[in-house]
Amino acid sequence: MTTSLPPVWLLDVDGVVNASRPGWSAQPRTGYAYALGQQWKMRWAPALITRIRQLHKAGTVEVRWCTTWCAYADQLERLWALPPLGRAFTDDINGRAASMAKLAAARQVIAEVRRLIWTDDTEVPLYGEVHDELVAAGALLIRPKGSTGLQPGHLDAIEAFARGETL
Repeated sequence: MTTSLPPVWLLDVDGVVNASRPGWSAQPRTGYAYALGQQWKMRWAPALITRIRQLHKAGTVEVRWCTTWCAYADQLERLWALPPLGRAFTDDINGRAASMAKLAAARQVIAEVRRLIWTDDTEVPLYGEVHDELVAAGALLIRPKGSTGLQPGHLDAIEAFARGETL
């Protein structure tokens, strides 16, 4: 049983929003975010950012950053003109620690009795015990191609899932 609250969307950045060939039938935008005193080039589809913003603002989903960028998510919010969003974790972590934190965040959403949407180009399981566990809990798992990131069809699936439509 889940609550009537909107699903929580755990959103990764690199390979999901930040992609080398984001597409969306329009020129991608580029800009910079900063972490640890370095600037990092970001490339994204403006229409993707617009849809993320709209879905969150309308209360269709609750977006939470679930990325190695969590400690610097204010940089992403500034770059993409997003409101302050929740963070799955706040530590500056990478590698195995980040993998473990992302899975823990997914399990935490389920423990909160919330529906889960998880978009990550490397950590979303495609098969196996963890995949089966999350799907059995009713999660929508999307693992986009890292070079193109989330595409319009992915956002259509997220919106349909949030509305409770069967996919």
